[in-house]
Amino acid sequence: MEYILETHNLEKKYKKCKALNDFNIHIEKGAIYGLIGRNGAGKTTFIRLICGLQKPTKGNYEIYGISNESKQIIEIRKRIGAIIENSSILLDMTAEDNLKEQYKIIGLPNYDWLNEILKLVGLAQTGKKKAKNFSLGMKQRLGIAIALVGNPDFLILDEPINGLDPEGIIEIRELILKLNKEKGITFLISSHYLDELSKVATHYGFVNHGQILKEITSAELEKNCRRKIEIKVSNVKECVKYLENSKISYEVISENIINIYDKINIAELAVNLSNRNCNISELHEKEESLENYYINLIGGNDNV
Repeated sequence: MEYILETHNLEKKYKKCKALNDFNIHIEKGAIYGLIGRNGAGKTTFIRLICGLQKPTKGNYEIYGISNESKQIIEIRKRIGAIIENSSILLDMTAEDNLKEQYKIIGLPNYDWLNEILKLVGLAQTGKKKAKNFSLGMKQRLGIAIALVGNPDFLILDEPINGLDPEGIIEIRELILKLNKEKGITFLISSHYLDELSKVATHYGFVNHGQILKEITSAELEKNCRRKIEIKVSNVKECVKYLENSKISYEVISENIINIYDKINIAELAVNLSNRNCNISELHEKEESLENYYINLIGGNDNV
């Protein structure tokens, strides 16, 4: 497994407050990693550490296998593009001039790839229009364009769809998927818009009170959140035999509870199981959203 970013018991303390506490995350190359947590959970603090804007109190991290304690980390960070909180857009400049300023800031000798960046983010036709006259979605895409200067292969986006209208959200979503698929860019996206994040993410990290509670792939999460029928039966063995013979997708949860994942005729199921001396005493239909999964993971609404 090749990790672009890996942390080891990362801690960040401000006086008596621990913003991060034994924070461990693993981001695979090529992933779109969704970092999910409420405001104040530690997401932005973590991103600021990774980008070198702050130093950890304890623990360490590796970017492309290079430790943050190594002198090489400065060079490695050049492979990262990031939008943290507010992007550094110069409102009185055009999209093209904003990119040229970023080229100068990071010390690039020419404007190679500038036009391609503008095309990638859908701003090639903005001409002399100043950024202050852009829509919020256009400003966010310009922020991503600025982050792409230097041709990074790892992009970090902190709440990229905050304040956007539905059209702007779709534009950012499609841009993320395009950059990931066509350019092979790995993403770390911090967000509390869980349902929207579920449309792009390949991996998730759930964070609460400065800790990663769980890391899970989108496939694993989909399995956990998919629609199911939970039945409580008197004879699990006979029920399993019937489900196997009928090629019905299921999972045994306990000694008398089974989850069924296929569409079934409930009345027919009850009759067929009864003929096998297996009775259904309880039946519940369930479908869990990403938001509910997160709430249950952190221990209910009181912790949100």
